[in-house]
Amino acid sequence: MPAAPHVLAHAADPAARDRVALRTPERSRTYAALAADVRAGATHLGATGTRPGGLVAVSLPDPLDCLTAVLAVDHLGATPLVCDPSWPRAHRAEVLRTLAPRTFVEVPLPRGTGPAAGAPAPGRAPGPDDLAWAGFSSGSTGRPRAVVRTRASWAGSFDDVTRLVDLTPADTVLVPGPLASSLYCFAAVHALAVGAGVYLTRTPAATTTALARCDVVHLVPQVLDDVLAAVAAGAPSRLRHAVVGGASLPAGARSRAAALGVDVLAYYGAVELSFVAYDPDGSGLRPFPGVELDVRPLPAASVGEVWVRSPWVSRGYLARATGPLRRDGAWSTVGDLADPLSPDGGALVLRGRGDGAILTGGSTVVPEDVEVVLRAVPGVRDVVVLGTPHRRLGAVVSAVVECDDRPGLRAHLERVARGALAPAQRPRRWYGTRALPRTPSGKPARGAVSEALGGADPASAGLEPLR
Repeated sequence: MPAAPHVLAHAADPAARDRVALRTPERSRTYAALAADVRAGATHLGATGTRPGGLVAVSLPDPLDCLTAVLAVDHLGATPLVCDPSWPRAHRAEVLRTLAPRTFVEVPLPRGTGPAAGAPAPGRAPGPDDLAWAGFSSGSTGRPRAVVRTRASWAGSFDDVTRLVDLTPADTVLVPGPLASSLYCFAAVHALAVGAGVYLTRTPAATTTALARCDVVHLVPQVLDDVLAAVAAGAPSRLRHAVVGGASLPAGARSRAAALGVDVLAYYGAVELSFVAYDPDGSGLRPFPGVELDVRPLPAASVGEVWVRSPWVSRGYLARATGPLRRDGAWSTVGDLADPLSPDGGALVLRGRGDGAILTGGSTVVPEDVEVVLRAVPGVRDVVVLGTPHRRLGAVVSAVVECDDRPGLRAHLERVARGALAPAQRPRRWYGTRALPRTPSGKPARGAVSEALGGADPASAGLEPLR
């Protein structure tokens, strides 16, 4: 985690030491107190056998405890592996068995007792090629796999993000999601590097309350909707900037935010690739600073595969795991699809994940194209489109709609689909659910939806045929 040196530097600065570094609804720590905790935690880890370069799994439900432990691991010179504390015990045990971390932190580390608490951690000065963070990606499908990043692949992009968001040490950054998500973990680490405050929340109610004390928020499109709805309903807010990770924003989100005094910076990336492209004003996705883009043609397809050459790309997967990350010399891809790039350097237009494309009756359907249309229908909170097996066609397009019971919704959806989608894109099977399963970042968990539909009893997973 490339932030411990920054935290210690801020704590040594008389102008910054008493500034609040971390806050939750229950408690807070200044930079001086956080630095003391980091030193004390690193000393404890070193005394119990953790060594520089080792892998340390961290699984703590309280985000302030979790981030403090991750910083302590970084200060020691080891690599923190940020786990999701909501995992079932059996799944966590299997993940840890496979990755075999040297240390597993599941209780808060000892806290410092004063500004100088905790002896300096052993080890050399941090280097750009140190493995400074490891976390999990579930991707569009499949089980979580651990991605590992170097210090430079995180810290090297800090200045660009600071400039794009116009972040200052006087600001407070709202992080309304679990640190097991790289999106939220990066948001917290970047803010600490700048010397700003970080407000960590875990519930929608706490997030709404925190808006009155925060200037910038990092989130996913689904949480942006909730935040804008809260502000529109009268929740006190001083937000000026929302940083939204994801391939696209819901229709009208940017204008809704602007009407509430919030600028939106949208970006596209992946855990394996980090930042790829960004859109600060609605004009379309452009290469993130330092990134080169190429959309390579695919056989018999109108879309291509997105490849990047970038200093922000991860080192790869731990324990020789396989995943969507592929390399071709200095270029990398995770299989995302996009329209061919125009010769004049136009915007990147994404068309979904390559491993999620649906082959139905000789046609290729990109789920995201269908989801954009269906998600705009009143009564639909969210939707996941995927392929389900069909004896004659190979697969058919199926839609799982997050909604409340609403008579006639399916008929309305079918009318919209007939008017806005090509025949091959129109869902043949419709399911409803009150709540889609979600990844730690808040995005729909496609793998879990697919597994539920493929099971013997989808109803047991909360999926019912949509009427």
